[in-house]
Amino acid sequence: MPSTRRTAAGVAALSAAAALVGLTPTTAAAHGAVFNPVSRVAACYAEGPESPDSQVCKDLVADSGTQPLYDWNEVNIANADGNHRALIPDGKLCSANREKYRALDWARTDWPATAVSAGAFGFRIRATAAHSGRMTIYVTKAGFDPTQPLKWSDLDSTPVAVYDTTRTATDGYYSFTGNLPARTGRHIVYMVWQRNDSPEAFYSCSDVTFGAAAASATALKAEAPTEAELAAGAELSTVSHAGHGGDEQPPALSAEAAAAPDSPLPLALAGAGALAVFGAGSLLLGRRRDSSAS
Repeated sequence: MPSTRRTAAGVAALSAAAALVGLTPTTAAAHGAVFNPVSRVAACYAEGPESPDSQVCKDLVADSGTQPLYDWNEVNIANADGNHRALIPDGKLCSANREKYRALDWARTDWPATAVSAGAFGFRIRATAAHSGRMTIYVTKAGFDPTQPLKWSDLDSTPVAVYDTTRTATDGYYSFTGNLPARTGRHIVYMVWQRNDSPEAFYSCSDVTFGAAAASATALKAEAPTEAELAAGAELSTVSHAGHGGDEQPPALSAEAAAAPDSPLPLALAGAGALAVFGAGSLLLGRRRDSSAS
């Protein structure tokens, strides 16, 4: 083979390998829920998906099954891209307009709640996979009626906290301080977590009560799931970190990155690497032969 053809073959092999490497997919790796104040889905999960304590969580399981609770970290829209109000109609904010999580939109006063007061508040979000983006947290306006479905106009236009997330979360949590305004009675804290490296966004509703006499006698105190409880239910989760709200792998339960799922892609990349090495080797061998013949 003439040296020019060997050179072309080597370049082609290297180009093929580079092209295949370039096709490696980026993963959607941001999942989580608010653990303080405890979100609706997290509170029901903590009670136990198979035998919850509160009536509202029992009704959720009766209506939608246990899967929404095992998938507590996946209330998302894959292609939100900041268009939250356009994609989520009034009355569907807590479910992100997803049928799977429809029960989270129920306008009831017996959702487990967190007692809060005006002033500084320490927010904690359990992230099963960290990613860069922005969390914006709102609270409902004074005079909010918890017996009516949550509307966008119910939220105070001024966020109570804005936090830029990074690709790391200490011990699996994002923790930051916000400032709650003066309120009385039962309200909802609403979070939007928009990734900045993907159009995917996550949403969360947490029930809170302001004032000692605010809590309903029929409502339980909201409790966040323990790490042991999260680990115990992980195998029953259908949430994937390899796609936008997919259904392949259980969630990772630490701040460390989840292991990549089994895939033929690594073998393909290895093959591409071997092809590149073979092409480069052929090119060098050809040059040596040309040199010896001259």
